[in-house]
Amino acid sequence: MVTIATWIAGLIAIGIILIGIRFLLQPVASAEGFGVPVSMNAYLTVKGVRDITAGLVVLPALVAGDQRMLGWLILASVFAPLGDMVVVLRNGGPRAVAFGVHGLTAAVMVVIAAILILM
Repeated sequence: MVTIATWIAGLIAIGIILIGIRFLLQPVASAEGFGVPVSMNAYLTVKGVRDITAGLVVLPALVAGDQRMLGWLILASVFAPLGDMVVVLRNGGPRAVAFGVHGLTAAVMVVIAAILILM
């Protein structure tokens, strides 16, 4: 179970890095996929850098094999998708994106973090 959780944690890290890269390369399309269309490229670039950083933060614990620290880092990172969910909802974005993308991401992260911390 811990091995599977560790692999999923690694996939989450890689996934958010790729999302960040997409925000740098295709900012407007990425914003639409986020759930809140925005045409301010500076903001979208910041979002891309934030996502890349979020993915990179967990990699040292992943590489070092420190599963508990990895779990704590993922748990601390849950604030980002929860915040994203609130931003989408408060700005009239699609509820399906808010809950189905951002909320589901947060839920998966909580489960993975719990497995890594408790096992």
